[in-house]
Amino acid sequence: MAGFRGIFPVVQTPFNEQGAVDEAGLARQVEFCRRAGAHGLVYPVLASEFQLLTDGERRSALERVLKAADGRIPVVAGVAAASAQGAAEYAAHAVGHGADAVIALPPYVGALGPDDVFRYYEAISNAALRPVFLQDAPPGLPVPRIMELLQQIEHLAYVKEENEPSAHNISALLEGLGDVCQGVFGGAWCRWMMSELDRGAHGFMPSVEIVDVHVRIWDLFHAGEQAAARDLYDRLLPFINLGFCLGLSVIKELLVRRGIIGTARTRRTGLPSLDGQDVKELDIILGRIDDLLMPAA
Repeated sequence: MAGFRGIFPVVQTPFNEQGAVDEAGLARQVEFCRRAGAHGLVYPVLASEFQLLTDGERRSALERVLKAADGRIPVVAGVAAASAQGAAEYAAHAVGHGADAVIALPPYVGALGPDDVFRYYEAISNAALRPVFLQDAPPGLPVPRIMELLQQIEHLAYVKEENEPSAHNISALLEGLGDVCQGVFGGAWCRWMMSELDRGAHGFMPSVEIVDVHVRIWDLFHAGEQAAARDLYDRLLPFINLGFCLGLSVIKELLVRRGIIGTARTRRTGLPSLDGQDVKELDIILGRIDDLLMPAA
């Protein structure tokens, strides 16, 4: 298997104090990821709040990320939509502005049958004419169905596997697909990163705020220093646990602290915000991994 490998962080959508997309913050994230040694970028997907952007914002923000990347690092563009037609339009726009690949959840509105899902990914493939990632996030698709789709649709060659048990699913996909699949990536906060590495995962798509540490874990593992990689991963677990509980609030707070974005604003409603005890806990956790974080530019 050849193709995309490594740590492909998910760029966040930063918002200014007025609630508008902060495109300078997008560009700073791209540069941060490049300095950290990331192997690629992903934008915009669920963790980027793509579903809360207007159509114009979504297209403009992706163009800003692609411009900042400037061909120096691969960009996997998120093209998920409620319909095959919408996803195909996003795919055509993305590759027209230089995206190296595209990624999409299955259609996420309404009850859809197997033929609808097939037509959706076929439309994306036909519009992109370059590698397509299927993002398998809860509620997800059965592993046998994912295999069928990759076997039947040209260019659909990668999976981002986040449906539990993700490590077992990664093993099943790799064993069942062989060279039909160019790669299976992990996600979901990299909670099972070590197990998924041991099972042959080709990469990971975590959020962006500690990409420098994820890259170090990847590099150590692939240099044959698995014990050192696991030690580093173990040090991250308290942060991963806090982030998994509180989500975007933690991601954006750390990006603000690292001087990469200006505010921790989000458009998602109903998310837990950081209270005083959360901030105290985050301070303690970060104090214990501060030596792992590269300094601000």
